[in-house]
Amino acid sequence: MTYDETIKYLYDSAPMFQKAGASAYKEGMENSFLIDRHLHYPHTQYRTIHVAGTNGKGSVCHLLASVLQEAGYKTGLYTSPHLLDFRERIKVNGEMIDKDYIVGFIAENKDFFESVQPSFFELTTGMAFAYFARQAVDVAVIEVGLGGRLDCTNVITPVLSIITNISFDHTNLLGNTLTAIAGEKAGIIKPGVPVVIGEAEGEVREVFEGAGQKVQGGRVLFVQDFPETNIKVVSPLQGFAQEKNTATVLCALDILKDIFTVPSRAVAEGFAGVIKNTGLAGRWQVLQEHPKIVLDTGHNAGGMEYNVRQLQSEKYDVLHIVFGMVNDKDISAVLRLLPGNAKYYFTQANLPRALDAQLLAEQGGRFGLKGEVFPSVAGAFAAARERAGKDDFIFVGGSTFVVAEALLMISG
Repeated sequence: MTYDETIKYLYDSAPMFQKAGASAYKEGMENSFLIDRHLHYPHTQYRTIHVAGTNGKGSVCHLLASVLQEAGYKTGLYTSPHLLDFRERIKVNGEMIDKDYIVGFIAENKDFFESVQPSFFELTTGMAFAYFARQAVDVAVIEVGLGGRLDCTNVITPVLSIITNISFDHTNLLGNTLTAIAGEKAGIIKPGVPVVIGEAEGEVREVFEGAGQKVQGGRVLFVQDFPETNIKVVSPLQGFAQEKNTATVLCALDILKDIFTVPSRAVAEGFAGVIKNTGLAGRWQVLQEHPKIVLDTGHNAGGMEYNVRQLQSEKYDVLHIVFGMVNDKDISAVLRLLPGNAKYYFTQANLPRALDAQLLAEQGGRFGLKGEVFPSVAGAFAAARERAGKDDFIFVGGSTFVVAEALLMISG
């Protein structure tokens, strides 16, 4: 098969969560262990760092990978979902996985995969771990796909685990209380492996403390308990959410200093060069000024709280919001956060999970949000850009896939 045929095979033969939603989620780790054994446990050939959490885990992963790369370590990075190219998910020192490797990996293991029938994410995780071994990385930063306890990335035994925060998301799969969701995320806590918790209070904190006590040698370290660092870093990643992500990464690096040599220069340059080093996109990403256009992949109530807070700090004449969501989110919890003083361009991404734009507009109307309905992101984004004055502000968000389609328009 060619590369394009291989990618089509990947999408068509394995259930893909980002397209199908919960129907692509396979509870249990049997397939993960079968794939791991078939590939000869590739993740045991390098150190790993495991990152879970509701929001911020992608930024934390990219920042950590960038710093470790600047410190001279050959660094793998596994994240999801991708925005424009499947290969964004698997990188080594910022370079996307080689197309020929993908073709060869599928061809070599096709019969096995067809006997096991893994999900898209199970198959892709096995590919990432095997690729990092082939590339002889020193360390790989691994982002949890969903939850933690039953996520297929949880076959690894990392040198450090990180849980960024807990808020409501994927409640149909992870539970409808914060403590239930925290319990699923806490499933990555392992004996003898320290875990850094970015944000946790009250009962959620107690869940993590309890999980640490249940495993031998489990060290649960909360960012708010760390003494304030005197390390000053500047990052191109913008938005209030990055303040928490920065604190989490700096605490993680403090724990990792017994394993990796990371001079302060590497920390500073890793933060400053995170976009150049890793290709991270879609985190309060400023596309242009006059009018100012910003895209952000925040897609649940926790992420949207940060976006709205950031919007309130901006200065503009008119706020235009290009907005779409997927149908398995808590739509009302997000909509009630959005500003009422904006012109809305309700839309939907081109995937089965997308919430119908007309339904989104109707629900938005119940919260005083007014605007027009556009059947495509391209149409909505084009209309906002056409109507915005030079001192206006255009925000694009609500879904990773809305952001991806807007970026596709810009990149051509």
